[in-house]
Amino acid sequence: MSGLANEHQALNLSQGFPGFDCDPALSELVAKYTRGGFNQYAPMTGVPPLRQALAAKAVSVFGLTYDPDTEVTVTSGATEALFAALTAVIRPGDEVLIFEPAYDSYAPAIELNGGIPVYITPEGPAYAIDWTAVAGKISSRTRAVIVNTPHNPTGYVWTQADLDALAALLKPLDAWVVSDEVYEHITFDSQPHLSPASHPDLKDRTFLCGSLGKTFHVTGWKIGFCLAPKALSAEFRKIHQYLTFSTVTPVQYALAEYLGNPEHYLTVAAFYQRKRDLFVQALEASAFRFVPSQGTFFQNVSYGHLSQENDYDLAVRLTKQIGVASIPVSVFYHRKDDHKQLRFCFAKDDTMLLEAAERLSRLSW
Repeated sequence: MSGLANEHQALNLSQGFPGFDCDPALSELVAKYTRGGFNQYAPMTGVPPLRQALAAKAVSVFGLTYDPDTEVTVTSGATEALFAALTAVIRPGDEVLIFEPAYDSYAPAIELNGGIPVYITPEGPAYAIDWTAVAGKISSRTRAVIVNTPHNPTGYVWTQADLDALAALLKPLDAWVVSDEVYEHITFDSQPHLSPASHPDLKDRTFLCGSLGKTFHVTGWKIGFCLAPKALSAEFRKIHQYLTFSTVTPVQYALAEYLGNPEHYLTVAAFYQRKRDLFVQALEASAFRFVPSQGTFFQNVSYGHLSQENDYDLAVRLTKQIGVASIPVSVFYHRKDDHKQLRFCFAKDDTMLLEAAERLSRLSW
């Protein structure tokens, strides 16, 4: 969709990357460490200052304690962290639960390791999880559950009740939690981010995978991390060592120093909530139906009451005809289920958001 948007000079609200640069102070820190000669291989587990900063942030913001030496690993993006975690625990024939619509790397990572994806499909518009349905998918072969909160693409944020239900289901099993928390600092309306690692019965089972790229508007830097208990981290690092070995050195040092000021990440939620509010308020003039996103920088809209056009076809048509690019939500389902929804990324400048909403509001159905 980004390619199509470029071809037609459309407003690109499709792919999930910010349409603005990072804090200039962060760029200056990268230059500082590059010029300072920090340009050789980093330690496989990540440079010590960044591991220490990540551990300090986890305990100060979320009350999660991890040893920076043995339980924090820096990765080349969160997708690598997710792959390494799944590879560390999945064996051929193991089943892994996925809540869909789902980020597109989950199923391939499972299948490449000989695992079997087992899909659970919460229904919109709220996408609350039906735990009775989840229980029906649990079996003796369940080896892992992939959690994504805040959730891409629906924006759903897990609750304490969700964590309690998951803990109860996994209690009798030898199973693990691979938790995708790349939007950990992007929740709205005072709703807290709750990691499975915050639950006393889940922490010892959980690989917590995150992304500094999402938090600081630098997705192209591909800096992720995995927080996990010592025994899980040891297995995780066996995969990471031969997958990417280490991650770009000067950027790690820059991020470590930048994390020293908590305001840099504690203000992210308010920053994106303002953009969400701006976009959804402008969309109220359109014929779309939607529930404001609880987290992430994505907003889904529904159009089934207006048209039965395939969502992929509509996304392409809107890109070409009115110059607004989106993602058809069907691509996030393994069977390409079409629920007549489009996903828009509101991590864009205000002018683009308002112009896109105006064009969408002028649509003639």
